[in-house]
Amino acid sequence: MQNIMTNSVVRSTATVIKCLGLAAVIWALTWVVQAKFDNLKEARSQLPLSVTSVEDRMKQLDCLTRNIYWEAASEPFEGKVAVAQVTLNRVESGKFPNTVCGVVYQKNVVYEQVVCQFSWFCEGTHKVRAIHAPLYKESEEVAKRVLFEHFRLPSLKNAMYYHADYVNPGWKLPRIEKIGRHIFYGERV
Repeated sequence: MQNIMTNSVVRSTATVIKCLGLAAVIWALTWVVQAKFDNLKEARSQLPLSVTSVEDRMKQLDCLTRNIYWEAASEPFEGKVAVAQVTLNRVESGKFPNTVCGVVYQKNVVYEQVVCQFSWFCEGTHKVRAIHAPLYKESEEVAKRVLFEHFRLPSLKNAMYYHADYVNPGWKLPRIEKIGRHIFYGERV
């Protein structure tokens, strides 16, 4: 009788251990699968919102390169990155167009005046000035790093606006930082 009870306890203990082992395996698999999904979701969130094809990626790169060049060609590396980052911050904000080209070429009408987000576009600078090839190439390299490699300046993660230090637009926005000749601002709080 004691032998039967011992066998029963051993079988019950073995069953409990197997169940606990199976539960641990299921928990581990669930954790691994969830971690993979989280990683994929994070990677997807890092992609520019509307880039879907090689042709579109190249178009967005061209728009970002032009904006960096015309806004910050003579600025230091960080100044070029900052201009690119503001452009992408706007794309990702939901408050501006959802493509790089849409942000770069956005126009608004204010008091019956056409106002561009970036002055070079409305002023037509890009139509009358020759491009200085080495500075354009540098602007393109910065655009590639920011757009495709997600290079960012941590201090400008919330920067949405900037202006040259020789103008005073009278903005009532929180100032974030000055880089080169540009002063960067965040959103109104």
